[in-house]
Amino acid sequence: MKQDLYLIGVDGGGTGTRVVLADADGRELAQGTAGPSGLGLGVERAWESILAASAQACEIAGVPANWPRFVFGCGLAGVNNRDWLSAFHAKAPALAGLSVEHDAYSTLLGAHGGEPGVIVALGTGSVAAVLDRDGECRTVSGYGYPSADEASGAWLGLRAIVHAQQALDGRVPADELSQALIDHVGVSDREGLVVWLCDANQTAYASIARVAVEHREHPFAARLLREAGQEIGKMIAALDPSGTLPVALCGGLGKPLSEYVPEPYQDRLRAPLSDSAHGALQLARREAARIGGA
Repeated sequence: MKQDLYLIGVDGGGTGTRVVLADADGRELAQGTAGPSGLGLGVERAWESILAASAQACEIAGVPANWPRFVFGCGLAGVNNRDWLSAFHAKAPALAGLSVEHDAYSTLLGAHGGEPGVIVALGTGSVAAVLDRDGECRTVSGYGYPSADEASGAWLGLRAIVHAQQALDGRVPADELSQALIDHVGVSDREGLVVWLCDANQTAYASIARVAVEHREHPFAARLLREAGQEIGKMIAALDPSGTLPVALCGGLGKPLSEYVPEPYQDRLRAPLSDSAHGALQLARREAARIGGA
């Protein structure tokens, strides 16, 4: 049975999905990508993206996408909502095995190789977690869009677009940042922006974050990025009051925001050893071992 199985590690968030395909011994064969699979955007959509990315990886590796031969380990945004998690399991295709955890946990596994440490995952949403020296995992933040997920892409985007609104009204002078924001969302006037705002979801707001990062010298953007850094510092302090564990900033905004993390935490920052998809692959290996397949 062991040699007949394949393993898939899934990193699923509100902007996209990344998967790692491996053989039964954990040797990586290929990777794949697809659209969002954070559960807040819908369980059916999540499975569509996960299977599309997995099928892409299978095609690259020349492996038949025969899902009953696959064990999936999934690190997903939104699994802290019990109803979404239950629905995700109910919609699963026939698989050899399935392990689902919060993407914070899979990110922890990848970033610190299963050793104690802190991660702050900064993508479409945000969440921070610690794996302490007793092997216990605890999270902070991650309450979800739109009220929380401090320092995330969506959090930054929600705040950055205010500058475009005020510039269109003449409440602040129009400038390079306001024009970049307006160009990014593809509108030309107040009415167009209202339409965009009414349709915008978490992913749409998160896409604006890169505009703020690109204009980091602008006073408005600089203030937002400094505020994001302060929020990251609060997460680290809440998770590791001892101030002794290594900290990895993960996700697409991890590197851009690292310079804004307050000075007391700078010396503890470490580059992640690997990513959430590879951490999720560890979940798949554990599940395969549990069911006797590896």
